[in-house]
Amino acid sequence: MVKNILIINVIMLIGSMLVQQRGIDISMMLGMHHPQSAFFKPWQLLTHVFMHANAMHLLSNMLGLYFFGTMLEMRWGGQRFLKFYLITALAAAALHIGVLHYRMLPFLSNLTPDQIEAAFSLHPFKGDPTGLNPSQLNIAYMANVPMVGASGAIFGILGACLIYFPNTTLYLIFPPIPIKLKYAVTFYGIYELIIGIQNNVGDNVAHFAHLGGLVAGILIVKYWNKTRRDRFY
Repeated sequence: MVKNILIINVIMLIGSMLVQQRGIDISMMLGMHHPQSAFFKPWQLLTHVFMHANAMHLLSNMLGLYFFGTMLEMRWGGQRFLKFYLITALAAAALHIGVLHYRMLPFLSNLTPDQIEAAFSLHPFKGDPTGLNPSQLNIAYMANVPMVGASGAIFGILGACLIYFPNTTLYLIFPPIPIKLKYAVTFYGIYELIIGIQNNVGDNVAHFAHLGGLVAGILIVKYWNKTRRDRFY
């Protein structure tokens, strides 16, 4: 299953690059948008996890999938791993959308219904922002720029590995020291929380999607362990 997911992600990136050369931005169709966005489609809940912005984005996620996902697939089998992968991806998207909506509330309170509709309808890359006020532009950016990537599911995998393999030693490139998985994942989660709360201008990483996947991964494994369902592959 890990191999199949890897292949699908590579095909999706190549395909998106090819159609983009023809002027079609497939990320707007398959990437995840806020549900109130004019560009939101239900299938984006699933398709966004197989889309990536570029080769480096894909590489970083697929390395995590290969090294850590393989450990879980060997334990669970392919079907259970796929179920876990998709559930954590959905949980990551849900928290991301929830945080986006919370951050939009101050801007929404300043606008009329017509202004809100105009903001949710502005294409983030092609739309003409003329006549839109700052509150509308903030909403348009948050709601209409698509979220893509498997990072939420990868963090879900890390959460599961934190429970099953906490004392596995990782040999990181940076910092160049061995570190146990439980410390690496904990530090990474804390980092994502701090950076996500800071919400720095220009930061286009969905930090709360990462956290959503991580928490979901931990909770799912704890539930499976409690009900002993991890024994049935």
